[in-house]
Amino acid sequence: MSHAHTADYDGEDVYAKTLFGFWVYLFTDFMLFATLFATYGVLYKSTFGGPSGAELFCLSYTLVQTFFLLAASITSGVGAAMAHRHQRVPTLVWFGMTFLLGLCFMGMQMQEFSHLIQTGNSFTRSAFLSAFFTLVGTHTLHIFFGLLWILVLLFPVWRHGLTKRCVRRLSCLKMFWQFLNVLWIFIFSIVYLLGGTT
Repeated sequence: MSHAHTADYDGEDVYAKTLFGFWVYLFTDFMLFATLFATYGVLYKSTFGGPSGAELFCLSYTLVQTFFLLAASITSGVGAAMAHRHQRVPTLVWFGMTFLLGLCFMGMQMQEFSHLIQTGNSFTRSAFLSAFFTLVGTHTLHIFFGLLWILVLLFPVWRHGLTKRCVRRLSCLKMFWQFLNVLWIFIFSIVYLLGGTT
């Protein structure tokens, strides 16, 4: 076996192990969110005389948020594909778009939180709102770390190009955004769609 072939094999082996390890992390994170969803399911009717989701949520507003996150999921996928093709500029552009779309999503989520708090509906108002802020806030925190991760990963790509390590890390980043997208579909369906109409 030639040295070059050995290096390629080692690279593929490291890539596979990295992605497997990241899948394990995502599974543990999913268990965290499963617990938060279960807690919300128990407490969503515990308004204690306060407003329910039907009175607080604006579905049209949340639909726009959903569009931003779905689009960010698509752009991250295209960005990862460009990285595997070693096309540096398209990779930077597509992940840059992911950053902007994720920033819009997070900005809208923070605006919703701010509006709820300013109208006296903070997480201390009822068990329902406490569960809502915990579940949706944890997802928003993941978005924030995802945005930081994009900035951290794109700088070496811009400066040094697409090394094997960069491609491997960008693949994990793509998986992370897909994971956040799946979580948001559950949040939108359970918290906003069902909770906002019942």
